[in-house]
Amino acid sequence: MEVRQLRYFVAVAEELNFTRAARRLKMAQPPLSIQIKQLETELGVELFDRSRRAIRLTEPGRALLPEARRLLDQMEEIAAMVRRIGSGSVGRLTVGFIPSASHTALPPLLRAFSGWAPEVELNLIEMTPDAIMRAIADDRIDVGLIYLPINDAELQVSIVHSEPLVAVLPVDHPLAGRRTISALELAHERFILPNRYGTAGLYSEVVDVCRRAGFEPVAVQKDVWLMQSIVGLVAAGIGVALEPASVQNLRRAGAVYLPLKDRSEVNLATVWRHEHDSPVLAAFIRVLKAYRDEQLNPARMANGGGGRRRPPPQNGIEVGKSVRQTAPLSVTSITSEWRKPPSPGM
Repeated sequence: MEVRQLRYFVAVAEELNFTRAARRLKMAQPPLSIQIKQLETELGVELFDRSRRAIRLTEPGRALLPEARRLLDQMEEIAAMVRRIGSGSVGRLTVGFIPSASHTALPPLLRAFSGWAPEVELNLIEMTPDAIMRAIADDRIDVGLIYLPINDAELQVSIVHSEPLVAVLPVDHPLAGRRTISALELAHERFILPNRYGTAGLYSEVVDVCRRAGFEPVAVQKDVWLMQSIVGLVAAGIGVALEPASVQNLRRAGAVYLPLKDRSEVNLATVWRHEHDSPVLAAFIRVLKAYRDEQLNPARMANGGGGRRRPPPQNGIEVGKSVRQTAPLSVTSITSEWRKPPSPGM
């Protein structure tokens, strides 16, 4: 018994006329009659009484009809489910992220993805950069958000957010009233430095800015894990710091933020394994690219005003609209693996 034979049977049973059933199925009548006869032969019963001008269902035919409808409905549901899985719109995605990602790209990116694929279960894990790299290698997470640079030829990398560094000073610092500041003006200050992980990340950019300005930062406090902790120590007068500009989202009494004159750029990126073949991850990457394009070309993505018309959907994603999606996130768990690693020194 084949699915198509059941579909033919249901059409004839509902129409009680081979000609109308064939028209409904968009096929010729003789092949339809042959298929119904083959089905009856396979089952060993007559499904239709053809002894009169108008055909009618036999007792076995009446018994088969509701079951055939149920099976066809189930087949459609199965096909739809498989298509959703193949498109990445259902399933599970595990994301490892550094805490500072929650100040920039992570919230709008997750909202965009959840708006496009609300049936995907999101498992979010707050992790150190080194833990993210290990978890990707061990296949414990699908994708990570981490600061560049990283050196791993087996990973795909896509930048989602770029920003300069700003100087964070105590509110009573002699330079706190300035509009901007250069790194060289901080050469004799005591620095609060971020953690130095196996990945170069934020630490390397902070130190490189100081070195390009001609000095080595003197650490009064090093291996501080979180942005908010660094800002808190600055507010306490312990020292100064260089942090990504998004740190200004953390409003803290006792600390001021000054734009840095020196060239600097901190890149937050998503990383995943080359060979990862999850449809859900592929869908996430498509949303990621749409989000990134909008951030790089805000005028092109704008609606109305002086902006150009929104481009047509790409890969099923309406660029621009997705990041403003208001659908609730389908987050099954948010956990933290934030542990202090052994201090490797400066």
